[in-house]
Amino acid sequence: MDEVPPAELFSALRRMGLLGAETSVGGERLTGGVSSDIWRIDLPSGPVCVKRALAKLRVAADWQAPVERNRYEARWMRRAAAAVPGAAPRLLGVDETSGTLAMQFLPADRYTLWKTQLRDGDADSAFAAQVAHALVGIHAATAADPTVASAFPTDAIFYDIRLEPYLVATAHAHPDLAQRLHSLVAATQANKHALVHGDVSPKNILRGPNGPLFLDAECAWWGDPAFDLAFCLNHLLLKCLWAPSATPGFLTCFDAMANAYVARVTWEGPAALEARAAQLLPGLFLARVDGKSPVEYITTEQDKNRVRRVARALLTHPVEALGDVSQAWAKELVG
Repeated sequence: MDEVPPAELFSALRRMGLLGAETSVGGERLTGGVSSDIWRIDLPSGPVCVKRALAKLRVAADWQAPVERNRYEARWMRRAAAAVPGAAPRLLGVDETSGTLAMQFLPADRYTLWKTQLRDGDADSAFAAQVAHALVGIHAATAADPTVASAFPTDAIFYDIRLEPYLVATAHAHPDLAQRLHSLVAATQANKHALVHGDVSPKNILRGPNGPLFLDAECAWWGDPAFDLAFCLNHLLLKCLWAPSATPGFLTCFDAMANAYVARVTWEGPAALEARAAQLLPGLFLARVDGKSPVEYITTEQDKNRVRRVARALLTHPVEALGDVSQAWAKELVG
């Protein structure tokens, strides 16, 4: 259904040089994000996707984030597309004044949201491996070019919209684990190797005609690529509570993604990166029930407690292999 987009989006598009004096342009508000206002705008030249960052995210907790993060999302899109062609939408313009960017519109009949497929129990381990290949390709290309770091002075933004709402907030909910969770924050901040997306979630991954395509790089940061790997693997574990009948398939996807990624790590010892991911993952796992951004589909205390039991055990007794994390979760699910 056509709607009237906010006038400030028209102003931003004009500053980008994508819109003339037309005033009858329509569009449709798109759903899916908590951090941005997203629209399909029907320009005379065709539809585009326009995204404007929100200062306060749409979650129950008070979660503020700087709107200039869209500047770095645009930079991530350019770098990712150069490293792995087709891994990011084509960027059409950026208006830093309003925190707005325009990109190619990706129609749903050609680009399927991976989260939707997982919700329906479609656990395709080959696609999970493709996601790993694309992600590690971006990390490897940027790790080989450390000059990229200067374009992403986003330590504070990454802390505000990733480390604080996930790990620090969870430490408040579990004070006996606070020292361990804060140590994970410190380790993540200390290991700066490559360009990190920061929100590699199935809700931000499209399955396109040429493979996976990553959306919403608002958390883009020069830092620890183990964060991206752990963040995505975390969702494959959580989906076992959303579509329980597909649990074996989700765990196979976990293994396929972990193995495909670790096998292609070139910028440091693969075992070191895997250990960081395996130790970070339980913190992120716990954060999705007790942090500022809980997943919407884990609603019962019984299921939340299952997450808590496994996460707390792994935080108390850290492991160094990702397979040990998935095995601990598999044991909980059959127990």
